[in-house]
Amino acid sequence: MSLAPRLVVVHRRTELDELLARHATRGQAEFFLASRGRTLAEVDARHEALNEALTTVRAAIPLDWRRAEVERADLDRFLFADDDIVAVVGQDGLVANVAKYLEGQPVIGVDPEPDRNPGVLVPTAPASFAPLLDKVASGAARYESRTMVEAVIDDGQSLLALNEVFVGHSSHQSARYRLVAAEAEERQSSSGLIVSTGTGATGWCRSVAQQSHSTLELPAPDEARLVWFVREAWPSPATGTSLVEGELGRDQALRVVAETDGLVVFGDGIESDRLIAGWGQQITVRRAVRTLRLAR
Repeated sequence: MSLAPRLVVVHRRTELDELLARHATRGQAEFFLASRGRTLAEVDARHEALNEALTTVRAAIPLDWRRAEVERADLDRFLFADDDIVAVVGQDGLVANVAKYLEGQPVIGVDPEPDRNPGVLVPTAPASFAPLLDKVASGAARYESRTMVEAVIDDGQSLLALNEVFVGHSSHQSARYRLVAAEAEERQSSSGLIVSTGTGATGWCRSVAQQSHSTLELPAPDEARLVWFVREAWPSPATGTSLVEGELGRDQALRVVAETDGLVVFGDGIESDRLIAGWGQQITVRRAVRTLRLAR
């Protein structure tokens, strides 16, 4: 007899939860917010919006299904099963936080605050969750397959990201490395480089592209193509600036050879979850085999 489906609900602590953990009482939290020109009412409203969305999602889970909940801070310690259905309730960035821990499980992104969130990765309103869950369970759902990016160090360490991978110095100051793109190669000193997917092309990548006045066409979320940009490359007798942007096709990779100790690699802006490469180690960045399956 097969097990009933399991729905995993992913969310994060609200700002009110964090304020109460830090200041202990609502009165102290209110005083702290007032000193910064904010009100507790605003924070309460956002707290209630998330809790209402979570209540709606929980109520939609069939009674005979298994269920689990995990907060963002515990994702690296949670074991997803191959047949899980994942409901992410929160901001778009929370989906990116979850994506690297999944291996093709369907994801339903639920937006508790449509007036605040773009809703790119959380396109589902709480009221629409139940019918979409039925479609996912019956196999009738439509999916958006979003490309991911992978970084692998030559000692076997690797990480995945939905938006982008950053390679550089931990302080974002000058990092020295050798960059190899296709047949071209250059020794560089820069504030780091990013390799972005089409999902990331709406965020940090777009900002870097605009500031550098790039003419590269940024990829769409479902394209297998990636783009990369070097930030603030420094020209010197020993370092160059001719390789500062490019794209990677389906089977192409960018290689970075560390010429300093402590070169860090992290994805989706989460610096605490990072890899560290020492002098002479090679980092290969390419399109990941895994994709995010986002139910629509």
